[in-house]
Amino acid sequence: MPIRQLPVVVVNQIAAGEVVERPASVVKEVLENAIDAGAGRVEILVEGGGVERIEVIDDGCGIPLDELSLAISAHATSKVSAIEDLEHIATMGFRGEALASIGSVSRLELRSRPTSEDAGGLIIVDHGDITPAAPTACPPGTRVLISGLFARVPARRKFLKSAQAETTRIRRVVRDLAAANPEVSFKLASGGRVLLDLPAVEARSRIEACLGGDVAARMLEVKADRDGVSVWGLIGRPELARPTAQHQILSLNGRPIVDFRLRHAVREAFRGLIEPGRHPTMAIFLSVPPDRVDVNVHPAKTEVRFRDDRLVYSCIKRAVEATLDAADIVPPVHIPSVDIKPPPVLFGGRSSQAPSSQAASSFSADEIRAAIASTPSTPTVPVTIVDAARPVIQVHRMFLVTEDAEGILIIDQHALHERVMFERLLERIGQANLPSQRLLMPEMVDASADAIESMESLGPVLSRLGFDVSAGGPGTLTIHAVPSLLSERSVEIGAFVTDLLDRAAELCDMADEETALRDVLDMMACKAAIKAGDNLSERELADLLAMRESIERSSNCPHGRPTTLRLSIEELERRFGRR
Repeated sequence: MPIRQLPVVVVNQIAAGEVVERPASVVKEVLENAIDAGAGRVEILVEGGGVERIEVIDDGCGIPLDELSLAISAHATSKVSAIEDLEHIATMGFRGEALASIGSVSRLELRSRPTSEDAGGLIIVDHGDITPAAPTACPPGTRVLISGLFARVPARRKFLKSAQAETTRIRRVVRDLAAANPEVSFKLASGGRVLLDLPAVEARSRIEACLGGDVAARMLEVKADRDGVSVWGLIGRPELARPTAQHQILSLNGRPIVDFRLRHAVREAFRGLIEPGRHPTMAIFLSVPPDRVDVNVHPAKTEVRFRDDRLVYSCIKRAVEATLDAADIVPPVHIPSVDIKPPPVLFGGRSSQAPSSQAASSFSADEIRAAIASTPSTPTVPVTIVDAARPVIQVHRMFLVTEDAEGILIIDQHALHERVMFERLLERIGQANLPSQRLLMPEMVDASADAIESMESLGPVLSRLGFDVSAGGPGTLTIHAVPSLLSERSVEIGAFVTDLLDRAAELCDMADEETALRDVLDMMACKAAIKAGDNLSERELADLLAMRESIERSSNCPHGRPTTLRLSIEELERRFGRR
């Protein structure tokens, strides 16, 4: 078959397959044009999930009548004129293919009027057929109307979800763009119902409006600047973690992006504070010099490539870690209220009801505090952490109960010891490799060829941890030495290495060596820690509480489960009728 030049309509439809994946893609492209046009207000109206109708109205600079035909042509743009410009992209769009692609798979009506003109223009593209531009009456700005999306490409429609699901995707696109551009007012309506109404506000208020007002009081500010990379945003406290990543917004230079590596940096910062299967709530905004990032990796421009991705990853991770470390995160105990009538109380052999509420109220906790406060005493430093010298009891050989200045602390002995060991191992390996113990007789475990290959790839990590393992045959792995800690804590070596083999491939895919190292340290700390059911002496109890004071993030184990719950004084007083 001879080589032929493809017709323009076919070229545009191929481009549409890359740029216009679904209605949300159309909304994204048109909104980006509006933002680039300097719009201060944008309205989006959709019907049928965007398949039937999408209308975007903005008050931007508008397009002159004689440029409307160029606006709907492929690779026509006002934002790039030379190759050098591609290294300094500072606009949302620049490829000049969005409107041409949209017009090839829908009916597109483009009305626009520059603020300096008395009249506007109209051009129509009906699935690739162009009606020449003509003068028309319209307000300053641009109005784009798209209808019948994929009407003549039924195969594409089959891949779309329900109208409600597509509308949800559109809402998410508008939300992310609105979060990154708080100076612009956005309004989204579907089927006559307003889904988003976001007036122009300052950045924090916009983020809170986008993520929901119920999270506002539990968001922490993140801020950092390092080597030209600026990070600002809000992260939710651990209790706001969600089962999906839908409550995550990531933006670069005002452009929402999808970067799983950077999301992983945030999750790594939350390591030990949330369960592994959950995702932190976040809105992170990056500012990177345009010449240090390539936004032309994908036609949709949601994926980018950084010149120094490790710097950006590290900057985000450290900024989030610093914010979390500065917050006191200990989950409180919430006891549901139960209306229980107090039983009769016997006084001197006679049956009597409990004291009346009036009598009970005569004992005022506030008055007692005031009286104590007025008593002269030597100055003391407020206690905010557990004092190891305070009484502590072990309950069911699983939990420790003690007190601090705010109330009663209930501690999971295994989870706390696991966190302590993890932090100490992490500190120690930062100084030197962990000590190793050679086995008198090498131990062998069965392993698949893929697992052995993955373990060999992890060689540098395992060596730092004190492991010496090698392939002993086609399906066997030989263990020659293990970290001294595992030997001292009588950890079953074969079982541990088998668990490690199960995770070897996943560890090899980690972002970097340090991340894989921390994961293996997690496993070591869990296996070597005190177990539920271990009986502890008074000295061991005191030592464990003392260790809790010496480490950060002691409120959660490395897997995210809480180590400590607090029953506050206020809650106790309320339960006992003192409040």
